[in-house]
Amino acid sequence: MEAGGNEKEAGVQTAIATVSLSGTLNEKLEAIAKAQFRGVEIFENDLLSFNGTPAEIRRMIEDLGLRTITFQPFRDFEGMPEPQRAKVFSRAERKIDVMQELGCDLLLVCSNVSPDAIGGIDRAAADFHELGERAAKRDLRVAFEALAWGRHVNDYRDAWEVVRRTDHPSIGLVLDTFHILARGTDLRPIRAVPKGRIFLIQVADAPQLDIDYLP
Repeated sequence: MEAGGNEKEAGVQTAIATVSLSGTLNEKLEAIAKAQFRGVEIFENDLLSFNGTPAEIRRMIEDLGLRTITFQPFRDFEGMPEPQRAKVFSRAERKIDVMQELGCDLLLVCSNVSPDAIGGIDRAAADFHELGERAAKRDLRVAFEALAWGRHVNDYRDAWEVVRRTDHPSIGLVLDTFHILARGTDLRPIRAVPKGRIFLIQVADAPQLDIDYLP
C-alpha cells in the first residue's frame, strides 16, 4: 500500500508487487487488474525478463487502469566505501531513468547486505541525503526498507532513524510486516513515526519457522 498517496480520504492506495505472482509480466499485470488492485509494484527481475522497453510496460499498465506505485528493489546502496560508492550513485541514476520511463515516482531501497558495507546511522543518512537531492531534481521520492537480514540495518527502527537524520522531504520509510515480524520486532515504536514520513506499507505473511531469516 502506498501511504500518503491519496485514495479518497484514506490517503492509501492498494497495490501488489509483481514478485508476489507467478507467470509472465503480461499475465501478472492482467491478474492484478482483474483482482481490482489500483496499483502495482514493479520488481526489477520482471522488467529485465520482459521483451520490451519500460515505456511499453508503462503503456500496458495504464491500459489496464493501473499505475506503478514503486520500482523495487534498489540493493546495496548505503554505507559503501569508495570507489564502490561512486558506482552505486551511477547505478542509482540509471534506476531513476527507468522509473521515469515507467511513470513511477517512488524507488524502494532495501538495506545493504554487502560485506563491504560500512555501518553507521550518520553515514547512511549522508548517502540518503545525496540520493534525495538527486531524486528531488526529477520530482521523485525514495523509500528505505530494513531487510530482516540487512548487514547493518535490519530493524525498521534503525531504518526510521536513518530517514529521520536524513531530514529530506524526498526520503521516507517502508514498513514491511514480513521483515518486522520475522525478527519479532516490537511494533509499539511505529506510533512515533510521523505518518507523512511513511511512504510505503507492505503487508505479507509467512509461517513462523525456526530458521534463518533469508530462507
